Amino acid sequence: MTYLAHINIMPKTELLDPQGKVVVKNMPNLGIQGVSDVRIGKHVNITLEADSEQEAHDKVELACSKLLANVIMETYDFVVEKA
Repeated sequence: MTYLAHINIMPKTELLDPQGKVVVKNMPNLGIQGVSDVRIGKHVNITLEADSEQEAHDKVELACSKLLANVIMETYDFVVEKA
């Protein structure tokens, strides 16, 4: 069966996000006021084959923990659904 995983990877909250800080600093230049924090991460979609939703979940967990996210500096969450 084919599954689709939606994965969000974000820098850990206790770590500085320099890219997000630059965006916050420049929002007023665009006339956007009142923004106090921006965190910039990644969104990854994976289409995969698995015999069950649990197997798909396990494959995505392994991909995230070993390849897609730097678990020292990033957190991740994901949702797996039938494609």
